[in-house]
Amino acid sequence: MTQGTPTLEPGRRRARRPTLAAVAERAGVSLKTASRVLNAEPNVAAGTRERVQAAAHALGFRRNAAAADLARGGAARLVGFVTGDLANPFYSALASGIERELRGRGLQLLTASSDEDPARERQLTDELFERRVGALVLTPASGDHDALREEQAAGLPVVLVDRPAPDVEADTVVIDNRGGVRAAVRHLLEHGHRRIGLVGDESRLWTFRERRAAFVAALAEADVADPERYVRDGAHDADGARALVAELLALDEPPTALVTANNKITVGALHALRDRSGAGGAPVALVGFDDFELADLLGVTVVGYDAVEMGRQAAALALARAEDPTRAAQLVVVPTRLVPRGSGETPPAGRRSGRST
Repeated sequence: MTQGTPTLEPGRRRARRPTLAAVAERAGVSLKTASRVLNAEPNVAAGTRERVQAAAHALGFRRNAAAADLARGGAARLVGFVTGDLANPFYSALASGIERELRGRGLQLLTASSDEDPARERQLTDELFERRVGALVLTPASGDHDALREEQAAGLPVVLVDRPAPDVEADTVVIDNRGGVRAAVRHLLEHGHRRIGLVGDESRLWTFRERRAAFVAALAEADVADPERYVRDGAHDADGARALVAELLALDEPPTALVTANNKITVGALHALRDRSGAGGAPVALVGFDDFELADLLGVTVVGYDAVEMGRQAAALALARAEDPTRAAQLVVVPTRLVPRGSGETPPAGRRSGRST
């Protein structure tokens, strides 16, 4: 990849897009009238407006909002980033990595959050396409990306981050989810645990499916009977995780250790474990996937990785795709590491501290 400013100009990659002139010709109106309709300006006859809108829809025309910005003297060298949840520090770190890579190239990052809602994801990506972003980085929440594939075909560089999309072939950056969970389970097994639980978020999300599969496989390989016995999902936030962990700990034979599938779930689990400790319950070991602020001070053992580097790699792939649209799609897997801090080294109740033999 060359070190000059990458070419993300909309004119270069949108040559096959229908033009405003084509819409005007199909609708039988002047170019100025078509422009007024598509820019939602007033004082256009209803019949004319309907005719122009129908022509634009039939041709697949998408309003070039960036061109409108440029016409007003603005600058539109934007890269769009649609996250799963911008309030989550993980996505903030991704955005930071993307922005750092773009900053030196004279490009700006425009970030929005889908809140893991497929309908909102589609709305946001449509709006970014209308803005004529130079590239799109997306954490997919949806399983339907027809519009995304259309934009790719028209030359838009697309990078998927944190999870792939099954219906899109694109450059992708993911975490070593399976390796990280295997390390967490192995760590707990080595400290004497056999009754190990997993608390995760939405079961439809690829990341949790990967982590769950690795969790079950690791316990099965250790000859733990019924490895899915203590698996719970649906914890979209810390409060949901707290309730699921409390449910597990209330069982007649509760787990002696937990793996939590992301940072928000770990926070919820810590609240539930504090509640248990206050009620005189036995200590429960904990390994969380994702590092988070204050985890070191709280002594929480985690599966960590470099989220900022993930974002940087995603931006680099978008820039490389802009320079060479024909190259094969790349998959980058970011390594994980187990960070022992105390919570994951707690032995089962009644067992001496130290690793099992």
